[in-house]
Amino acid sequence: MGLITSIIGRRGLGWYLAMGTTAAVLAMSIQLLANVLDSGTQTVTYLMGNWPTPFGIGYVVDPLNASVLVIVSIISAVVTLYARKSVASEIAHNRLHFFYALWLFCITGLLGITITGDAFNLYVLLEISSLSTYTLVALGRNRNRRALTAAINYLVLGSIGACFYLLGIAYLYMVTGSLNIADIHNILVNKVFPTWGTDAPQYRTTVIAGFAFMSVGLSLKLALFPLHGWLPNAYTYSPSAVSALLASTATKVGAYVFIRVIFTLVGVNFAYTVLHTDTVLMISAGAAILFGSWMAFRQTNVKKLLAYSSLGQIGYITLGFALGNVGGLTASVIHLFNHALTKGGMFLALGVVAYRTGHTRLKDLQGLGRKLPLTMAAFTAGGLGLIGVPLTAGFISKWYLVSSCIEAGRYEMAAIVLIGSMIALLYTWKVVETIYFGKRDENAPVVKEAPVTMLVPVLLLAGGSIYFGIDASLTSRVATAAAHFLLGGAP
Repeated sequence: MGLITSIIGRRGLGWYLAMGTTAAVLAMSIQLLANVLDSGTQTVTYLMGNWPTPFGIGYVVDPLNASVLVIVSIISAVVTLYARKSVASEIAHNRLHFFYALWLFCITGLLGITITGDAFNLYVLLEISSLSTYTLVALGRNRNRRALTAAINYLVLGSIGACFYLLGIAYLYMVTGSLNIADIHNILVNKVFPTWGTDAPQYRTTVIAGFAFMSVGLSLKLALFPLHGWLPNAYTYSPSAVSALLASTATKVGAYVFIRVIFTLVGVNFAYTVLHTDTVLMISAGAAILFGSWMAFRQTNVKKLLAYSSLGQIGYITLGFALGNVGGLTASVIHLFNHALTKGGMFLALGVVAYRTGHTRLKDLQGLGRKLPLTMAAFTAGGLGLIGVPLTAGFISKWYLVSSCIEAGRYEMAAIVLIGSMIALLYTWKVVETIYFGKRDENAPVVKEAPVTMLVPVLLLAGGSIYFGIDASLTSRVATAAAHFLLGGAP
């Protein structure tokens, strides 16, 4: 559909094609999740071209990637609805069909990364998504030319990350002769790892080097501290709809791949017991939470504030799977969904401010609580979720995370989570105070509430953040099933 949109999407058809596509994909993703949860094996498999694995490419859906598929699909459909007016105000009319073609290519890559069971196919889809994303970020140049330098920075670091991942796959292919994720795992566990306790260990250095390359590459894609350099400007200077899509899906898919590599490809015993990767991840996660939250507090551009806040939220997700227990994995998977709703809604609300005022600086939000009551209420609800206030989705995530830290005896990490929440209170209150208690300049342009097609997506995501904070039974069920599936399949 991305290709079709690029050909026939002129004269306003691009948005309709993108909207129809993302809506259909959302329906299919929900059905897939239902099929997986109802399946006795908790997996659904499709063989491309009917070639058996490991010779062909297999698409394998389990509770973990089924939930990520739904996350990407929900955000894609909602933000595409929002994008019609927002993108039209930021992108030249004769480029809109090009924008929506890239939009669909990006979503294709994200969905493909999530569903594929082939390690090299994952790399190909990673590049499809990344190349589309670099261009989408650069299209923000009409509003701010710094989008071009942000896109180049993202391209350079993203390409380095992809090359590191590819090198890691090459090392593992040299050892196993396979590119299928399940097949690589089986060969490592049954043939390679057992030799490491003998006098003639096989491929020890090669496997460690391969995993190290993959970990660095995925950390770059995930924007895990200190490899986060591309994220703040990419989120800040890209078009509003692109910022919301990236913040809600791209890093979430990166986290998913990291989880998949640790728990399904090489196995948690190798990653955490042999190499102690969990310690490195916890240090990076703790630093990300503190650094990202503090940098968010220092910002005067609210869009960049949300960008640095996302860096801290990536730390929470990483900390969860670094704990390596059921509760930690459950917290990670729940936060993938909850943060997508929360931060997506906040970026969309901020996009309304940019649509009405042309700016996202803190001083431009003064008094907007009275001018944009619904939009600013949604933004505030998202901020409460970032803090982790009860009855918001963020509270559920942090409850699971703190409980899992205590269960694992990592009291220092539980303390870091709580400190991060306190700093989130500071930077959120700074914005909320400006919105509701700031005095709007008498010479400032008159603004009114967002158009319906922009307001509805904002309220949907903000409402979802509140709903899943009140009733977390569905998200908890899916996340717990994913955690048990991953740990049950670990060597």
